Amino acid sequence: MKKATDKERDELRSEYDLDRLRGRVRGKHYEAAQAGTNLVLLEPDVAEAFPDASSVNEALRMIAKVANRQSGTERGSRKKGA
Repeated sequence: MKKATDKERDELRSEYDLDRLRGRVRGKHYEAAQAGTNLVLLEPDVAEAFPDASSVNEALRMIAKVANRQSGTERGSRKKGA
């Protein structure tokens, strides 16, 4: 298989309309997307149990609630014993 030269790689196809490409800003929404987005890839078996984002969020909220209760209880028992 023949490798393309630098000149061949830099040429755009004839079907590209350069007038439609003007005025675009690369990374225009990058900061906003990073601020409010946290993507996580689920393993297939986990994805079967959680078919949509709301079910994942609900499960994680319950786990966080339990974790907060347990950590609060542990702190409280340490204070009482001290």
